[in-house]
Amino acid sequence: MRETILKTLYRRFPFDVRGDCSVSGEADGIVVSCVINFYGRIKLLEGILYSLKQQDFPHEMFEIILVEDRGGTAEGREVADRFSEFLPVRYLPLDANYGRMGYSRNYGLAHSRGRYVLFLDDDTVLHQDNFLSSLVSRFEAAPSADALVPHGNASYSVIEGRYDYHDPFFMTSRCTAYRRTVLTELGGFVSSFIGQEDVEFVIRFLLSGKKSLNVPELNYFHPPLLVGNFNKPMAVGMSFSGLQKRYSMVLWILVILNCMRHAPLYLLPGRYNREMGRFGIGFFLGVIKGLLGGREVRYG
Repeated sequence: MRETILKTLYRRFPFDVRGDCSVSGEADGIVVSCVINFYGRIKLLEGILYSLKQQDFPHEMFEIILVEDRGGTAEGREVADRFSEFLPVRYLPLDANYGRMGYSRNYGLAHSRGRYVLFLDDDTVLHQDNFLSSLVSRFEAAPSADALVPHGNASYSVIEGRYDYHDPFFMTSRCTAYRRTVLTELGGFVSSFIGQEDVEFVIRFLLSGKKSLNVPELNYFHPPLLVGNFNKPMAVGMSFSGLQKRYSMVLWILVILNCMRHAPLYLLPGRYNREMGRFGIGFFLGVIKGLLGGREVRYG
């Protein structure tokens, strides 16, 4: 229903749906680019790299782009060098705009060369040795699909009362693959975004009429949604407040209302309600702060 309303309003109030990345063409022989953005957290990063090491997909046919924030660290470079002995790893210390996930994602995307681009988080884990080969097969079998969305499972769910909320088919950069042609057409992400840059991209993806395909046989694990304080949702809200300069006003208002819709849940009992409600409230506060020209909120 929300997608239908968005598309209807977009036809009435159109705007430029291109992001801020100039995406180069693919390189011969590189089928999949795995783009991983991180800073520190080396043990977590090693987990996703070990997952990729186990893949049965020919190593000469994919690449791993490691983008480390804040100009990189010695530890980040060391793990990249170590895994490059048996994986096609390229280590890229972020050159500017530290802490902005939109820019960081674009930086990795601009340096990628694959026909398909799989965005991953450092705390994503792939538990299938044929994940990449199956991903490519599904793209080739579904030419109308612009993106593939694997099934997400919550890891770390045994902690804090076994809280394990995870939207299984949410289009997120923790594990979603796109055709390069689509990323080129839409210009990647909005570079100014501090967080939830993938959510904003999906809005433009849907408005432009692109299609995603849920793939239940492909599985990944990722920590559940946790909102420990208001900093992260406020940073996200401030990022979305800036979209009023890009979106048509009607669509911008609709997007803002949709993103803060869970705020009333904070008054209800239960861990899920508290986490989602905290995000909605923080998001609203961030939008207001952004509109009033307040100092930017950072997290992470």
